[in-house]
Amino acid sequence: MKIRRILATAVVAAVTTPVVLLSVTPALADATSSAASQTQAQAQSQDERDKPSIEELEEAAEKAQKAYDDAVAAEKTARAVLEVALADDAPLRVAAKAAEKEADDAATAKANADKALVDAKAALAALPETATDAEKAAAEQAVADAETAALSAADAKATADEKAATAYRVSDDARVAAVREYSKVQEAMKAALKVKKVADKALADARDEGPDCVFESKLRTVVTGLPSKIVAGSTTDFSLRVTNGTGKALDKVSPRVYFHATDKSGYHVIDDAFHLQWSTTASPTWKNVGEGSRTGSVGPLKDGAHGNVKLRLKVDAKAPAGVGLAFVSGDYINDDASCGGNLSTEYEFELLAAGSVPEKVDETKPGKTTSETPDNKAQGVTSTTPVNSGSDAAGTGSLASTGSPSALPGFAGAAGAALALGAVAVYVGRRRRAGSAS
Repeated sequence: MKIRRILATAVVAAVTTPVVLLSVTPALADATSSAASQTQAQAQSQDERDKPSIEELEEAAEKAQKAYDDAVAAEKTARAVLEVALADDAPLRVAAKAAEKEADDAATAKANADKALVDAKAALAALPETATDAEKAAAEQAVADAETAALSAADAKATADEKAATAYRVSDDARVAAVREYSKVQEAMKAALKVKKVADKALADARDEGPDCVFESKLRTVVTGLPSKIVAGSTTDFSLRVTNGTGKALDKVSPRVYFHATDKSGYHVIDDAFHLQWSTTASPTWKNVGEGSRTGSVGPLKDGAHGNVKLRLKVDAKAPAGVGLAFVSGDYINDDASCGGNLSTEYEFELLAAGSVPEKVDETKPGKTTSETPDNKAQGVTSTTPVNSGSDAAGTGSLASTGSPSALPGFAGAAGAALALGAVAVYVGRRRRAGSAS
């Protein structure tokens, strides 16, 4: 059960990393970049020394449960604060309504003053020719007084209107801020739940008996032809090569590919906008990527041999511009039930809005190795366009048409969710720093 122990090590490291890593916000990207790298290094180097015990996994699961419980309590408190902020009897809202009442009263006073001025002018104009000088003086004074009162009422109305507008603006800003804070708390609760599920699964897996699987750093899974900039609404064909450098023959290898992205803000995950299909020589019809992000299987492979899988990525046209990572890895199972796999490699890319025409697009290059993909859900669509991939070179092994059996340990499952959740946020931070420096 060596692979399960590798996953368990990653989960322990992830759970003991500050939960702030999982909030996936641009503001936290700088602070979490070094933490993410350290956590990944711990997850890999720890395997060389020792593996976490059941007790350590139980402790990690307990911490994850407490973090989730705290997040639920925080969400409840934030919801109460939000309800108060949005209530009609909130202090700022009451003040705004009072200011509005003052503005209405000032408007009425101005209207009355304007009418009094009109009446005074009409009375002056209606004086007969026989009016005495005193009567004329009195009428003229009445007009002057009415004009003064009208100007004063106009100034009072303008002041009241500005006061009401300011009061409502302050009230609205407070409401918007409360909604934003509540949204952040909700996202933190979702992230904590994800970590809890990962920790629980790692503990359950460690308690179960399984095949004696091993970590194979010399099992290579490399993507070629994936552009560094992908336009929403487009279809991109690229390929994946599996190379067996383990020093032994492998009966069946299952490559895995998963696309994880957010919009430019880093707040909103848009993984569902990516639809991935695979095709091989043995199975040329395009098929949707299935459970566990598996893209078919390759095998048997002699030591030093390789096999290829063609991939087709479709991105929804409605997907917003953003940034993302493609996670690529592979695991294997032999006829004698021995099994193993490698950790995933990141391929960074920029997602452009539909209709964009980038001037220069390079092929994305492999980045650092992580502990796999964010989750196990499939990314697939239906396609009616078959592609024939051609024959492999001699000695590279045939491409099997079926996916991996359920006995495979599944590197993409347990450890990946805990460690990859912050990956795109860190990438957003890196890109923003690069942009500000240019």
